Amino acid sequence: MMYLLGVLIMAFGVALSIALHEIGHLVPAKKFGVKVTQYMVGFGPTIWSRRRGETEYGVKAIPLGGYVRMIGMFPPRPKDGGRLRASSTGRWSQMADQARAESMEEIGPGDEDRVFYKLPVWQRIIVMFGGPLMNLAIATVLLTGILVLLGLPQGTARISMVSECAPTDVTVTDCAGQPASPALLAGLQEGDVIEQVNGVPVVSWSEASYAIQNSPEQATFVVNRDGQMLELPATLVERERPVYTADGTFALDAAGEPVMEPRRYFGASGSIEYVAQPISEAPAFVSGAVVDTARIFLKLPEKLVGVYQAAFGDQERDAEGPMSVVGVGRVAGEVTDGSLGALTDSIEGKAAMLLSLLASLNIALFVFNMVPLLPLDGGHIAGALWEGVKKGWARVRGRPEPHPVDIAKALPVAYTVAIALIGMTLLLVYADLVNPIRLAG
Repeated sequence: MMYLLGVLIMAFGVALSIALHEIGHLVPAKKFGVKVTQYMVGFGPTIWSRRRGETEYGVKAIPLGGYVRMIGMFPPRPKDGGRLRASSTGRWSQMADQARAESMEEIGPGDEDRVFYKLPVWQRIIVMFGGPLMNLAIATVLLTGILVLLGLPQGTARISMVSECAPTDVTVTDCAGQPASPALLAGLQEGDVIEQVNGVPVVSWSEASYAIQNSPEQATFVVNRDGQMLELPATLVERERPVYTADGTFALDAAGEPVMEPRRYFGASGSIEYVAQPISEAPAFVSGAVVDTARIFLKLPEKLVGVYQAAFGDQERDAEGPMSVVGVGRVAGEVTDGSLGALTDSIEGKAAMLLSLLASLNIALFVFNMVPLLPLDGGHIAGALWEGVKKGWARVRGRPEPHPVDIAKALPVAYTVAIALIGMTLLLVYADLVNPIRLAG
């Protein structure tokens, strides 16, 4: 039941993100006087719709996107003077002519000045950028809320587990015949918060671990137990352990693996807790998430090869690779049913993970839609920018204003990109069904 709740929450979040993306196009288009005939969430058959004024608002059966239909997206050919003329120069040219014809057919009496292509360049950029910007705004709000209200998961010095023994070999999994751990002998208990190690204050578990590993054999711990400060002397032992550095990270060898060396061993584990951060950290937090997502997109062809091998072979799915809405729903289900362990034990943890997942999806939509290829928003923005360059150059040279850039000529690219997107979506959905990413292991 909890798994299904996560899926439903994420489905609602995805639908809302799509709806708000399209509102990002709708509002400025109407503001600038463009006639908008449809606002739809989804594709395919219409499930529900209602007309208000000149616009039909509705929901369609396939929740994989949405669209806002604005009249006059394609300008007529320059030599047509606004009239349509058949072309015989090839299939692609005929395809462009057909798109222009369908665009012109949407223009009714009195709508001649309410077409998209007649907007000033800056207004067209605002209309097309409004959708991706809405996704970025959603992600910014979600990530800032997570950062400031819920916090980020951090290893704290609150004890979550005290080991019963200190195995003399890292391969030993049973405490039978093994010496008791120094933490157990010192009287440490679950819930204690380590405040100091040998007089050095610690806050995070990495700070405590570094202090323990570099401690003399005889150590003194100051712990907070239900508001009471206790001093616990301990005799530490030496065991093969991953080496902590002074900055709280693991030391890595040339292969990128943690360095294992004999170090002081206490026999306790800290806790994962969500710690609220100051709002001043939000800009760097959000920009870092955008940059990380952009880097993943640059590696998308390579990542898709791995998805294909996992879908049709025995290769493991990359936990940081792309996934479809089906995969996102699966992960959301794992979050709400507690399968991800300590990170999702609390309500705060579940909420942070779900909101983070939705924020990541919106960042992906922002980055993806900024690719300067039709039919993506970035393709329309690139066309408008190119037109602005041409008009500026014409003004500098004292020449007449050029005709609007004919983006209908880019329809072959648009269809190619659309086919590639459909193929990618089908591959990801299939991979998420037969070999999904399982963060719970």
